[in-house]
Amino acid sequence: MKIGRITTHIQFSVIGAFVLASFSPSMALAQDHGSHTILAPQQAKGADQKRASGLVRVVREATERFQNVAVAEAEGYASQFGCVSGGDYGAMGLHFVNLKLVGDGEIDARTPEILLYEPTPNGRLRLIGADFLVLKDAWGATHDGPPQLMGQLFHLFEAPNRFGLPDFYTLHVWAWKESPTGAFVNWHANVSCDAFSGQRQ
Repeated sequence: MKIGRITTHIQFSVIGAFVLASFSPSMALAQDHGSHTILAPQQAKGADQKRASGLVRVVREATERFQNVAVAEAEGYASQFGCVSGGDYGAMGLHFVNLKLVGDGEIDARTPEILLYEPTPNGRLRLIGADFLVLKDAWGATHDGPPQLMGQLFHLFEAPNRFGLPDFYTLHVWAWKESPTGAFVNWHANVSCDAFSGQRQ
């Protein structure tokens, strides 16, 4: 299968590069809901908010069971990279990655490739969101246009880049901890890695 050949070859390096590449806010493209319907300003704003809240709701319903990190691990998610912090931009927290989902070349709001957790002072992990990731070539092999979930366009990270990786798309959904700068930004201003001990908690 074409997608399988593409993704199997680079799936491990892409995951690491994804986290590092996400660190640069300037690399992310601005989001565009892509609606061709002409609406009055208040109608457009209301429609965008409805789509956004709809996606957050779907992700919450699909990931509620993963508040217990042991359930996530039992379903194929594994901790990678320690706790990802971005200085003045906030943090992403701990990434629990499902390599099988990363390698399938598809996206589905009910099956995120990555689960995001925040370490807490009591030593537990708090589920804060999900991250969706797909390689551009893998996506383009079977789809026209960039990926989106319920009107939310993915951020495109293009090649060439300092990691020498192909283009890929990513979308964060902060479904379990409200972000002051939006539900779909790369960095969460109110997430912290301060409580992370360096060990899987």
